[in-house]
Amino acid sequence: MSLSYRQPGVVLTDRRFTVPLDHADPGGETIELYAREAVASDKAGQDLPWLLYLQGGPGFGANRFVGRQAWLDRALKDYRVLLLDQRGTGSSTPATRQTLPLRGGPAEQAAYLTHFRADSIVRDCEAIRPEVTGGAPWTVLGQSFGGFCTVSYLSLAPEGLAAAVITGGLPSLHAHADDVYRAAYPRVERKVTAHYARYPQDVERARRIADHLLTHDVVLPNGYRFTAEAFQSLGLMLGTSDGSHRLHHLLEDAFVRTPAGLELSDAFQEQAQSLLSYAGHPLYALVHESIYAQGGRPTAWAAERIRAEFPQFDAAKALAGDAPVFFTGETVHPWMFEADPALRPLRDTAGLLAARTDWHPLYDPARLAANEVPVAAAIYHDDMYVDTAHSLETARAIRGLRTWVTDEFEHDGLRTGAPRVLDRLLALTRDEV
Repeated sequence: MSLSYRQPGVVLTDRRFTVPLDHADPGGETIELYAREAVASDKAGQDLPWLLYLQGGPGFGANRFVGRQAWLDRALKDYRVLLLDQRGTGSSTPATRQTLPLRGGPAEQAAYLTHFRADSIVRDCEAIRPEVTGGAPWTVLGQSFGGFCTVSYLSLAPEGLAAAVITGGLPSLHAHADDVYRAAYPRVERKVTAHYARYPQDVERARRIADHLLTHDVVLPNGYRFTAEAFQSLGLMLGTSDGSHRLHHLLEDAFVRTPAGLELSDAFQEQAQSLLSYAGHPLYALVHESIYAQGGRPTAWAAERIRAEFPQFDAAKALAGDAPVFFTGETVHPWMFEADPALRPLRDTAGLLAARTDWHPLYDPARLAANEVPVAAAIYHDDMYVDTAHSLETARAIRGLRTWVTDEFEHDGLRTGAPRVLDRLLALTRDEV
């Protein structure tokens, strides 16, 4: 039974669906999906086309908007919107340290999680589309990893799409995880260098914090083992529009004087643990590298291995001289499954996923080359999370795809640039620009 309720300017309806865990075995085990339908209050009774939103991640549920926030306001002018919690996220049969033991041990958990990539998400969408739209194709809006899913959609089931809009989410069709991270570390270095140019005082602040963590055992209030590498991973925020400023504010009051000497302040530790913990989105850490897995090769902790090719990211080496400590970006490492109490029980499961080789292809280059679905993509120049060169190569490989390459926004342009970003991309799919 669906439940409808109101927020300012919008009518919301909770929707739940049952889909196969493995779409190759439709009569087997099932899981539940949750989605929130949104329609403008003054259009609730109208027959509107549907827009499906696929969130970035992997591992994050759809946005929980209040009323008509951000891009949703623009979308509601033309569409009835479905905000889908992708499988394993939000309220869609969540996959966490608490729930995964229901599957059994690490081997059973890893086998289960092979069904949580873009190909399964697309098949979920196709399974629920007839019930939602009556069989009509819908427009999909894919942000970041949601854009990866959208390219899989164009590969696997283009007949389900009236149009596709992608923001910061055009993946390489062929790159292995090694290639992805080999391209990523130089981009991260540029973002960190730009941050230090903006806030030169942060060079010494970061060095002091890293030195403290290299010489002290620090455990955050939630039990997180706070190491220099963990501190460096806070650079993840540098790929967003306000991330450099938030990092600066985090660093400025890191220490407090105590009877035992200088220590990291409670306020700093509290903020750090909220940024570092995967308690709310463990699936991100578990399957992040597998979103690049194709071609019979294991990911084998690619970000960790490739980091060794970039010694400037070694905090101890930086502190041995006068070099700045470089933050890292969107990378997942084995040490996270030791440091984070939300991930520790899943360490062996993550290791099995990293070693796996039998991943299915996520994209069909031949089908993409013959694409007939109107597609528009925003490519953010020097995006820290998704390589611009890879995105442009893929854009050329998808027939009819129209791009908007811009340096006006960072990776979160759909949030910060709404409604203009969505408006422009929808216009591109209609040949209005």
